[in-house]
Amino acid sequence: MVGSLLRPDYLVAARKRLEAGEVDAAGFKAVEDRAVDEAVELQTSAGIDVITDGEQRRYAFFGHLVDSMSGFDRLGGWAIPFRDEKGEQLVFQRPVVVERLQPLRSMAAEDFTYLRARTRHPVKVTMISAQQAAAYYDPEKSKGAYPTRDAYLDDIVRYSRREVDELARLGCTYIQVDAPQYAALLDPELREGYRKRGSDPEKLIDTCIEMDNAIIEGHPGVTFAMHICRGNNQSKFYASGDYEPIARIFERTRFNRFLLEYDDERSGGFEPLKHVPEDRVVVLGLVTSKKPALEREEELKRRVQEASRFLPLARLALSPQCGFASTMEGNRLTQDDQRRKLELVGRVARAVWA
Repeated sequence: MVGSLLRPDYLVAARKRLEAGEVDAAGFKAVEDRAVDEAVELQTSAGIDVITDGEQRRYAFFGHLVDSMSGFDRLGGWAIPFRDEKGEQLVFQRPVVVERLQPLRSMAAEDFTYLRARTRHPVKVTMISAQQAAAYYDPEKSKGAYPTRDAYLDDIVRYSRREVDELARLGCTYIQVDAPQYAALLDPELREGYRKRGSDPEKLIDTCIEMDNAIIEGHPGVTFAMHICRGNNQSKFYASGDYEPIARIFERTRFNRFLLEYDDERSGGFEPLKHVPEDRVVVLGLVTSKKPALEREEELKRRVQEASRFLPLARLALSPQCGFASTMEGNRLTQDDQRRKLELVGRVARAVWA
């Protein structure tokens, strides 16, 4: 599992009632608990090895950051266009920082302690990268809070590292950092856009590596994973291109695992995996979470074998290519589609790595 699962209808309805003031926080928490319990049962019965809470408590994959801090305007940031193969577009409004950040609560520690108590399986917590959080700075709207993006990112790195410290103290042994903004640095068109705005994509990659390392380093006993996708919002994406332009993240970051999107031709080939050091694992995201059609088992096994030309089978694993619901709305497939996808991942993983 990468992270998020589709939100059940009763949870979506309860969140709307909470926002309308029709249910109190305690009542809503009980509804969230039910959704997390069901997410754990779904993954366990499907044969998934590492369990998440499905991000059922978040309105979006970055909700742990935005909701745990004062200082963000949830919908005031610049809009990013997502698209699909048919040319249909969706404009997604991002958060923006408008006041100095002040922690209100932990980002994910409470979520972890609840999840840990609900399963004997290994569990993981997801957070976002500093580079993803950088997208929530606007030179005009944010300058009253932070004169520069770097000043804002100093706080992001500091608070993120503090959260990792707390998770490690509580016994969390697996933390995944979601870094979809790296896709903007592998997509040729988006890279050119950075250049036109006066930013060097190569320097940005180096800066992002430094920030990610600063957040995770010095935590023995914790497995850190980086997840990279090319956008995932209501079955749409925003970037295309293979991993070669950003391949040095495999070599220079201190992550133990890389969960990589590989569900279609937008992801390119497996050749960039030759840059992955010998002590790292790659989780192949071969099963799409964007479309309901179920992949063929033999085709998945064939692709795993193809990837093993560049990385030994013992250092490969299998997962969906991304979460099923990076936002509350979720991708365009049903709960049954989602269950079949997870069961497929479990079956193929057992067959290949028995």
